[in-house]
Amino acid sequence: MSGLLLEHGAQTATELAALLGVSPAAVRRHLDALVAAGRVAERQAQGAVAGSRGRPARRFTLTDAGRSAFPHAYDDLALTALRFVATHGGPDAVRSVAEQQLAGLEQRCSTAVEGAQAAAGSHGEAVDRAHVLALALTAEGYAATASAISSGGQLCQHHCPVAHVAAEFPQLCEAETAVIGRLVGTHVQRLATIAHGDGICTTHIPGRLTSRTGNKAVSAGPVPAGRARPGTAGASTATPSIDRERTPA
Repeated sequence: MSGLLLEHGAQTATELAALLGVSPAAVRRHLDALVAAGRVAERQAQGAVAGSRGRPARRFTLTDAGRSAFPHAYDDLALTALRFVATHGGPDAVRSVAEQQLAGLEQRCSTAVEGAQAAAGSHGEAVDRAHVLALALTAEGYAATASAISSGGQLCQHHCPVAHVAAEFPQLCEAETAVIGRLVGTHVQRLATIAHGDGICTTHIPGRLTSRTGNKAVSAGPVPAGRARPGTAGASTATPSIDRERTPA
């Protein structure tokens, strides 16, 4: 149950029952136990109108205690080490540690992305790098997904193994964002992070802008969930102005 909330975010008992193939009543009993234990919290479904007929749907989400049951990267030791580095080397030294720590992850994910493109043969450049990267990150424990939106693509990480450390040292998030940009082959923008209180780490991947009509750029289309247009990988991109959005928990 907790794993589904981690992977899919806030869910109703009915939605969880559909995923598990059991009755909503059985799911509610288990959820009530998790709420009592402090591992899950409930809230009224977004968009429910107060005073409307019928019982408003309740959505359930993991608490910090619930997330702590999943693997973390030895937070206390990491914080002690990075505080020492920050004291004696300053912010740039912390950034260097973050980049070095992510170097292995970048190499493994790069191998996965390039392997998927090679398997596609002559159509390798049409493979959606963000989608393949999401699969690679999931294998690393990030529970990641990729999707298409009107302005491009979106990469979501539903778990962060170093969230508590990154809350104190944002250089970790900055280095990770740079890695994502290199792996998908374009500039990306972080919209939300678990380390800063959001429910999901969300990274925007802009669509490709190829032509202009008057003063308006015309997009060649969003990054799709499965495949991109042939010949666009590696092309220059422009990042649309986007207000920072907070992803609901």
